[in-house]
Amino acid sequence: MSDTQTLIENRPPSVAGLFLERVSATPDADAYRYPVPPASGQGPDDWKSLSWAQAAERVYAIAAGLIELGVQPEQRVALASATRIEWILADLGIMCAGAATTTIYPQTNADESAYILADSGSRVLIAENAEQLAKAQEKRAELPDLTHVVVIDAEGVETGDWVLSLAELESRGAARLEKEPTLVKDRVGAITKDQLATLIYTSGTTGRPKGVRLPHDNWSYMAKAIAATGLLGPDDVQYLWLPLAHVFGKVLTSGHIEVGHITAVDGRVDKIIENLPVVQPTYMAAVPRIFEKVYNGVAAKARAGGPAKYKIFQWAAGVAREYAKVTQDNFRRTGTHSAPFGLAAKHKVADALVYSKLREAFGGRLRACVSGSVALAPEIGYFFAGAGIHILEGYGLTESSAASFVNPGEAYRTGTVGKPLPGTEVRIAEDGEILLRGPGIMEGYHGLPEKTAEVLEPDGWFHTGDIGELSPDGYLRITDRKKDLFKTSGGKYIAPTEVEGAFKSVCPYVSNILVHGADRNFCTALIALDEASIMQWAKENGLEGKSYAEVVAAPATVEMVEGYVQQLNAGLQRWQTIKKFRLLPRDLDVEHGEITPSLKLKRPVVEREYQHLLDEMYAGAREA
Repeated sequence: MSDTQTLIENRPPSVAGLFLERVSATPDADAYRYPVPPASGQGPDDWKSLSWAQAAERVYAIAAGLIELGVQPEQRVALASATRIEWILADLGIMCAGAATTTIYPQTNADESAYILADSGSRVLIAENAEQLAKAQEKRAELPDLTHVVVIDAEGVETGDWVLSLAELESRGAARLEKEPTLVKDRVGAITKDQLATLIYTSGTTGRPKGVRLPHDNWSYMAKAIAATGLLGPDDVQYLWLPLAHVFGKVLTSGHIEVGHITAVDGRVDKIIENLPVVQPTYMAAVPRIFEKVYNGVAAKARAGGPAKYKIFQWAAGVAREYAKVTQDNFRRTGTHSAPFGLAAKHKVADALVYSKLREAFGGRLRACVSGSVALAPEIGYFFAGAGIHILEGYGLTESSAASFVNPGEAYRTGTVGKPLPGTEVRIAEDGEILLRGPGIMEGYHGLPEKTAEVLEPDGWFHTGDIGELSPDGYLRITDRKKDLFKTSGGKYIAPTEVEGAFKSVCPYVSNILVHGADRNFCTALIALDEASIMQWAKENGLEGKSYAEVVAAPATVEMVEGYVQQLNAGLQRWQTIKKFRLLPRDLDVEHGEITPSLKLKRPVVEREYQHLLDEMYAGAREA
């Protein structure tokens, strides 16, 4: 048995147990860094640190406080908050009490929040602020199981029997621990690997979300498997801003505990650009939309600098892509990232002019980024790779505890999601569907045995619903969602995300795109433009002073996007080409239910909302 197998097979039953081990091993090492805004509201944030021992003191107080409120093992405690240090401490406190965390996105409306609270049977809700508390108060009559709400930021909140602040909960917990010092350690010691740890509700494109039951063993396995990849070491600094209500963000907290590096936590997406030079991370996980926005922003900035500057950027972007493709190919064949002399010389010049500035914007120390949730357009991946920002794509689902595949360090291959984590098995079904089996797979859907049976076979194989192909040496490439594949009336199958990704890599102004064409005789697209970059373009093209909606409706804008559509079509098969498109009057967003909080497109919602534009594009067209 290899060292890796031993490490994974001898894992403890819970991440709560791993947390206790970590605190014991490195009590004085920095565990977390988090921002504290200045009292005046002006100027930069002050970043504070928590050692593992200091974090444990708060975690144990939260755990004991929950026990004091009557929370029993496996009972659910819901957490409705943005990503912040208290989210992690509360989640660990819930697990150390032997209870299970129900995650709720702060953007979730009152109706859906109430559904999740009721369906999960959550006994306590830890709410970020008055806004999150108000949702529970509005629906209190529908939530008989909810005995208490604990508020993190209790400013302006009236506390009482039903509502208490996080500070009060910790105070009660500390008092209980004085009387029973081993209370939390005893609860952790009693946790079994099959005990429920987390209930994450998937945001379905239709109907109510399903609760995915993830036992303690899933997270314990993930922690050990992430450590076994060797991608992270104890000296790393991770910047964590992803939503922790999402499985991708949540899994990073397990890996962090096992490896013991520093994690800087701040979920304010609008602060990412400002935080990167301060945090100076060596490692960061993100979703493709962030890399697309950075790429589009850099391209727009170069364009705004005049024709000469933009020409240099375009040349450097081409060199980056060529360099990444050549060096990755050479590494595959020879084990070295070598490039021919001429290309290496061009790369050195481009590095001085463009790439070095880009790396500085990421804090200057970034060793690797992991990208997941949806596919990253390969051309954008190659651009960043050539610029020295290595994006390792990974793959997983809520049902597989997020991390099933990841690209292996230096041997990463852009356009693939890498190899399975140690201990995870993969099989490609006859219809191309990816099947997974291993310790990361969920127990099932909460209270939905029929839905569970649809995707989880008795022998443990899980049907992902994604289509993919494996290379002879085990790298997986995702081609599409099984349900998203469509067939034209001419009988040709089309993977829309492939076309959408290709468009994102040629058009620097796109934010979201939906390719449509099921049972039609040609493909069309609904395109939403990125507000910041298109308004900058508008300023330079005689449309200054116009609103976003006016800019996207302007003939000059449509003509400009038409040029990028033609560029896209030049690289596609005839039946994949976009014959017509419409620009949307606003960007797609979470609030309108068009994208999920993890920035995945909800196709049926968008198609339903903009059915009139789709009908318009096919009006008068001969349907086969």
